[in-house]
Amino acid sequence: MMTAMVTIHTSPLPDVTIPEVPLTEYVMRCAADIPDRAAMVCGVTGRSYTFAELASHIRRFAGGLVGRGFGPGHTLALMAPNVPEYAIIFHGVATAGATVTTLNPTYTAEELRHQLQDSGATLMITVGDVLSVAQEAIEGTSVTEIYVIGDAEGAESFTALYGNEIDQVPVDVHEQVMVLPYSSGTTGLAKGVMLTHYNLVANLEQMSTTLTYDEGEVALAVLPFFHIYGMQVLMNGLLASGCTVISMPRFDLEGALRLIQDNKVTRFYAVPPMVLALAKHPLIDTFDLSSLQQVFSGAAPLGAELAAEAAARVDCEVVQGYGMTELSPVSHATPAGQGKPGSCGVTISNTECRIVDEEGNDQPVGGEGELWVRGPQVMKGYLNNDEATAATIDADGWLHTGDVARIDDDHHVYIVDRVKELIKYKGFQVPPAELEALLVTHPAVADVAVIGVLDEEAGELPKAFVVLKPGHEATETELRDFVAGHVAHYKQIRMVEFIDEIPKSASGKILRRFLRDQV
Repeated sequence: MMTAMVTIHTSPLPDVTIPEVPLTEYVMRCAADIPDRAAMVCGVTGRSYTFAELASHIRRFAGGLVGRGFGPGHTLALMAPNVPEYAIIFHGVATAGATVTTLNPTYTAEELRHQLQDSGATLMITVGDVLSVAQEAIEGTSVTEIYVIGDAEGAESFTALYGNEIDQVPVDVHEQVMVLPYSSGTTGLAKGVMLTHYNLVANLEQMSTTLTYDEGEVALAVLPFFHIYGMQVLMNGLLASGCTVISMPRFDLEGALRLIQDNKVTRFYAVPPMVLALAKHPLIDTFDLSSLQQVFSGAAPLGAELAAEAAARVDCEVVQGYGMTELSPVSHATPAGQGKPGSCGVTISNTECRIVDEEGNDQPVGGEGELWVRGPQVMKGYLNNDEATAATIDADGWLHTGDVARIDDDHHVYIVDRVKELIKYKGFQVPPAELEALLVTHPAVADVAVIGVLDEEAGELPKAFVVLKPGHEATETELRDFVAGHVAHYKQIRMVEFIDEIPKSASGKILRRFLRDQV
């Protein structure tokens, strides 16, 4: 019996040496050399921390945590928009040897409760705007205390936790889970992605051969720090490179353009809807964006024509990368000046890829199939879910991404289709299974299937195909409002179509491709 040949596509970039150090030591490596340079700046209020101040606050927060017995084996839940203090809390937890799980501040209490229960968090830090939701969400969880960034009635400031400055608590960088973001993976409900200090440091070092910065660069950070892209590529990656990070708590086009103009921002990390605005919105012509050197898009595929149109409009290159939460997150990125239309870049350093078709056959250059990735950035696994881990990472360490790709002769990778069921709405994951499980609890719904419908601005819009129970009635508005009462804004159903039967395979699996053909 012949064994199928394995075709491995390696990175065209040189390998890097990955430091075996805790994350914060790596991220704050420049602080001693540039102590007075602004590290984190709030784009709304202007409050800021120099690299020296940021390092001191991190060590004080870590000292307070350790002083109250919070360290390895403990998890802190952080739910906040992009503010400078996010880095203090995040790296304070890392320095204390503990784990932080990052939560979306637009989540409902029931969405939050699932993550709090699953992660086992015992301490929570949030902001005043969502304090009441957080207080509701901790019912039935292990969280016993909530603190806030800033001031809010009903909770103390997180600075009340400060103690004496301490150095890094010793950790096993290969085993200690530093951050626990939640991802739906290729299907199903959100799962805790266990990323170790080594995973995170490895990916930052791997990115150093593609995302390179000059002395004194300034970047706009509007992509959320609770999301792996904003967390690693923006907050951690920029700080590690000595860049100044201008944070925005929520995206506002006019506000973002003004910050780019006034702060002479050189890097703008975006998602496709933001690139669409750069290409087409009339406001672009009213601001001086000449400081921009690069717009980097991620989280969802960016069309070649849209990238070219935006690049011409703002007069700088617009490139993209590819990754997943499970990959810490980057596996592909575009080196400066090497962009190709529609490409998400080349495989980054110390990373291998395979392109595997539906029959399990490896594909050569030009062939299409599911993208498999192997490297030091591959997650440790899913928390409390060995079955999902085994379904995502095989015995040889290959992570199956769920995306269909091809590789060209220049090592550039193109994402051409999706195997996984996830919907990408403005770069955010929307798992159909979660919405389907919710909709079938409505008294009038017998069966349901949810798919993503292509949309120029959002990427994809969640659409529900609904089968009603005999003798029951429901309107589109009623079902949309029902969903809206239970999930965050970006997960909401945008369209409903009533049909007689959901197409399914003999095993009961929803045949979504037949529904897509009807759109």
